[in-house]
Amino acid sequence: MSDFLGMHVAGRPLLMPNPWDVGSARVLASIGFRALATTSSGFAATLGKQDGSIGRDDVLAHAAAIVAAVDVPVSADLENGFAEDPDGVYATVRAAVAAGLAGCSIEDYSRTAGGHILERGLAVERVIAAVEAAEVQPGLVLTARAENLIRGNPDLDDTIARLQAYQEAGAHVLYAPGVHGIEDVRRVVESVDRPVNVLTLPGSPSVAELAEAGVARISVGGAFSHVAFGALTRAARELLDEGTYGFMDLAGEGLRQEKAAFGGA
Repeated sequence: MSDFLGMHVAGRPLLMPNPWDVGSARVLASIGFRALATTSSGFAATLGKQDGSIGRDDVLAHAAAIVAAVDVPVSADLENGFAEDPDGVYATVRAAVAAGLAGCSIEDYSRTAGGHILERGLAVERVIAAVEAAEVQPGLVLTARAENLIRGNPDLDDTIARLQAYQEAGAHVLYAPGVHGIEDVRRVVESVDRPVNVLTLPGSPSVAELAEAGVARISVGGAFSHVAFGALTRAARELLDEGTYGFMDLAGEGLRQEKAAFGGA
């Protein structure tokens, strides 16, 4: 844990992009990123499915494959731990340790009954269980996620209170996806004493601005995966609708990067 956790420095944020398969992981590592994180939405898209529809075993197998493919720390998006009860979350995080992951995130959201934010007391118990699982074999950095802002509840006060509770429960890194404006980011950072991860969104403050606010880690979620699908769609539309091949320049750029990343593999 110390090496990966040590990369989280307030004011010098770790840029941690989110590959969606082994190939994208190897490309990102070859470019020079010091750590990677899986993306639940990006991985689901490779299977033609929506985010949140992939089971625990497949998610962990996917994460283990990325761990085996690169020489940098990998953190996994483990959604809500694939369980609501603390025992189930404990089992998931123990499996993450066995997969060789350097970190994982657990969110406070339930997908049952149409989806809802978990009651804070239960959410804290789940973080405690996750931390205990990580500490059975020390080495896993546990990120606790407060999902309010991307799940229809814009209450920043409650979000901060949840992050503070997760901090007290032992979480190593805190994350409230959806926090956006620089003043809100600064308020979150100043309200806790753990490293804070910020998710990039359209119109997000720059890396330099987030660094000045004291952010310790920046991730992109499924954005790079969406970029890849966007480029694919543009190229396909050009071929189908225009009958031209302007996409070949970008294809050549991608091929060169593949060769650089994959070598003789």
